Amino acid sequence: MEATPGRERLIEQFKADGLTVMFGNPGTVEQGFLDAADAAADFRYVLALQETVAAGIADGYARATGGPALLQLHSGVGLGNGIGMLYQSLRGHTPLVVVAGDAGVRYDAMDAQMAADLVAMARPVTKYATRVTDPRSVLRTLRRAVKIALTPPRGPVFVALPMDVLDELNAEPVLPATVPLTDVAPSPASVGRAAELLAAAERPVVLIGDGVALSGAQAELVTVAELLGADVYEVDSSEVNIAASHPLRRGQSGHMFGPHSRELIAGADGVLIVGTYVFPEVFPELESPFRAGAKVVHIDLDAYEIAKNHPVDLGLAADPKRALRALAGALEQLLTPQRRAAAAARLDARTRERALAARDPGPGDGTPMAVFLRTLAERTGGDLIVFDEALTTSPLVTHYLPAERPGDYHLTRGGSLGVGFPGAVGAKLARPDRTVVGFAGDGGSMYTYQALWTAARHGIEAKFVVCNNRKYRLLDDNIAQYWRERAIPEHGFPDSFDLSRPEIDFAALARALGAGGTRVEKPDEAAAAVDRMLAHPGPFLVDVQI
Repeated sequence: MEATPGRERLIEQFKADGLTVMFGNPGTVEQGFLDAADAAADFRYVLALQETVAAGIADGYARATGGPALLQLHSGVGLGNGIGMLYQSLRGHTPLVVVAGDAGVRYDAMDAQMAADLVAMARPVTKYATRVTDPRSVLRTLRRAVKIALTPPRGPVFVALPMDVLDELNAEPVLPATVPLTDVAPSPASVGRAAELLAAAERPVVLIGDGVALSGAQAELVTVAELLGADVYEVDSSEVNIAASHPLRRGQSGHMFGPHSRELIAGADGVLIVGTYVFPEVFPELESPFRAGAKVVHIDLDAYEIAKNHPVDLGLAADPKRALRALAGALEQLLTPQRRAAAAARLDARTRERALAARDPGPGDGTPMAVFLRTLAERTGGDLIVFDEALTTSPLVTHYLPAERPGDYHLTRGGSLGVGFPGAVGAKLARPDRTVVGFAGDGGSMYTYQALWTAARHGIEAKFVVCNNRKYRLLDDNIAQYWRERAIPEHGFPDSFDLSRPEIDFAALARALGAGGTRVEKPDEAAAAVDRMLAHPGPFLVDVQI
């Protein structure tokens, strides 16, 4: 094969792996390969004004496509900017292929400006981090990184690309990466053992995470849950793993406090864990939350997560879809008529509860946000993709826009703020045929507000909603819990949680970045704002006062 500069060969390798869109912010040490990218056919560079924004857009794009996304960061300073968002991708198992340049191997000994150990910086927030130092292994290393990113447990990978290595002639073959198949089925004996452990449960519970969605196992999960008559709680879950309307779905376990998760499963005598680890709280329980004698079965492709924190009776390192399908078959054979009747009764009770709850008009029914959301649901018929970083407003968002279909809802994950707006930009770029609305709190939105400029520059018609309560409301809620636990008398919240001084004009800021914008202060302004947002031929933001 004729040798060409590595910077050009690199772009061809990206294209061979289906990475035809690169999100990033340019820098001097990447200028050669960015020049090659600009000249390449069928390859697009999406410019962000800061690396955190680029990383968030890439994360949203990967989540919406279900495949990898390519992210370019600028050396150590750009990688430093992006690390918080990469942590979100690591915790959420987003397959990002992250590249960053440096001045060159020849300059390593000089310890010059912008010199940094990029691999050491990236390692804590990626599955795999490396630096190419030989021009004969540029594409080989890229293929390895793509393979690792896409092999469950998925996650971001990082490759540092020195300028002088990319300037060298490269004759490596351009071949797509080989990603191993992981649709592994458990043995019949292990499935039978799992069925035996769960079939006798009188108070079964199922704990699920995004491994269900990645495997496409939603239907199999519902079958098993209904056979058991088991309540289903979502743990470390940010995709649609079970339809919000299913009567056995009991919502999220939460990510802050271990005692809350323990309460949810305290009475369970049979627990099935699928596609997640337990438990992901910031302040977890150190002792096992499972009741004494409870039978616990854990299914996940990520063997590391099985029994990571608490012992289980049976762990199956297997594909959730295949494992749940086999488990359903085993339960069909094993469940007695009495057990089936008891499971059906539990399902019927939850169905009746759900019917009664449906009569509730919803929380905050007359507030500007509730009217806005109700109108949005009516105007779209619920046919839209929601990127939800609303945080304390999220229960209201999901009440009116419930997460029903896989791919229609993405929840923030990982604990770092700022993914809501760039995530919506990435999702809309991936799904241009769909209406995409990103929700973020006023505090979270300001981490990455520049995402609106990227949407305007590239003609990405995402829509944005600021849930504006003029504070970091989640911190108010969390410190109130802290006071209660320590018997500290309630008092004024710390001034550092307040965002009201000076007031931020979000609509004007949106317009300054090239998007449309309006503000909703009263309930009777909400419907017109929804109509303006949906009709606007480009990115549009609505600042809804809470």
